[in-house]
Amino acid sequence: MEQEIRSSGPVRVQSSLCFSGALVDGPRIQQLLLHCAAALESNDVTLAQQAMWVLNNIASSQGDPNQRLTSSLLRGLVARACRTCGSPRGAGSMAAPLLGRRAMSVTELADYVDLTPWHRFGFTASNGAILRAVTGRDAVHVVDLGATRCMQWPTLIDALSKRPGGPPALRITVPSVRPAGPPLVGVSDEELGLRLANFAKSKGVQLEFNVVDNNNNSTNTPSSAPAKPLTLSQELLASVLSDPPALGLRDGEALVVNCQSWLRHVAPGSRDEFLDAVRALGPCLVTVTDEDADLDSPSLAARITGCFSFHWILFDALDTSAPRDSPRWLEHEAAVGQKIESVVGADDGERSESGARLADRMRRRGFAVVGFGDGEVEEVRQLLSEHATGWGVKREEDMLVLTWKGHAAVFTTAWAPN
Repeated sequence: MEQEIRSSGPVRVQSSLCFSGALVDGPRIQQLLLHCAAALESNDVTLAQQAMWVLNNIASSQGDPNQRLTSSLLRGLVARACRTCGSPRGAGSMAAPLLGRRAMSVTELADYVDLTPWHRFGFTASNGAILRAVTGRDAVHVVDLGATRCMQWPTLIDALSKRPGGPPALRITVPSVRPAGPPLVGVSDEELGLRLANFAKSKGVQLEFNVVDNNNNSTNTPSSAPAKPLTLSQELLASVLSDPPALGLRDGEALVVNCQSWLRHVAPGSRDEFLDAVRALGPCLVTVTDEDADLDSPSLAARITGCFSFHWILFDALDTSAPRDSPRWLEHEAAVGQKIESVVGADDGERSESGARLADRMRRRGFAVVGFGDGEVEEVRQLLSEHATGWGVKREEDMLVLTWKGHAAVFTTAWAPN
């Protein structure tokens, strides 16, 4: 258990499962969670219910990071219990409900992304690698597989506009299928594309923005059909990656495939196929940014242990980023809670894998690491200087890693086909 996970105040519980009269600290909470997981996996409803009641006495959506993490894990366990064993007695009163999902405006999305460096870290490092990879190229095509709805690209457009000799022609293609998780934005991809095109025009960059739908049609005109959530990686493969003509690939273009917070939504058994399809496109660069945690085990107990050791980071960091009653703080807390419920409560939810394992997978699928230069590292450090002092960056052989109080949070990598 990470030493940073502590209760700000002692919590005493009375239960045959717990430590009568003992202070309930992080390791003991984790043990209770594993009791509950074992009971659910063996369909022991009575034991699971007892563990949930003890956890409910500890959890608090308004407490310290440890208590809020327990609250989210409890919601996931209750959801799983209701799905596999029927609703445990009193389950409706356990753990506070999540804040209702609300579609954000583009301005609100920008504020959401800027609250912590969780997303901007990957944007900054990846954009630096992209700029190096397309040096001297007259045409650049970015296939954007990202969960943050094009928030990465204004900075890249601005940098391209300052390139000596003039900017290249730029195309950005996004699929209409995408992960169903947060952030939720109440603006269509086409509208976002129009806004990006206007921004690019103001910077003197020629931008073409395309949305590829799941019927293999590419369009740069507005569509009334809403984007479909990514439920199966096969849907993405069928709609985009397995049909290069749907992307409208053109001779002479420098093709970049950008995966931001995306791979964890692809089923673990389909990731090799996904990367094979990416490689078959012939990109000059593939960037992958995701959470540096192994949460893809088929074992519920292993996933709970992983969540407890990893997701405290955002709960802890948020307390230094915004007042607890601010909309951005509440939205981030709800997003983390939703992620945890997906990992614990669903059989087909988010399943992240660590950067080290992703690097091994990339090599097996025929990619060679490109890495990051001193310029990218300095840009990241400048970004982190604008946030709380707990954030840091470490440079490893295959990647850059965002850290919080020394613990790995997000990795970003850059690759090219061998």
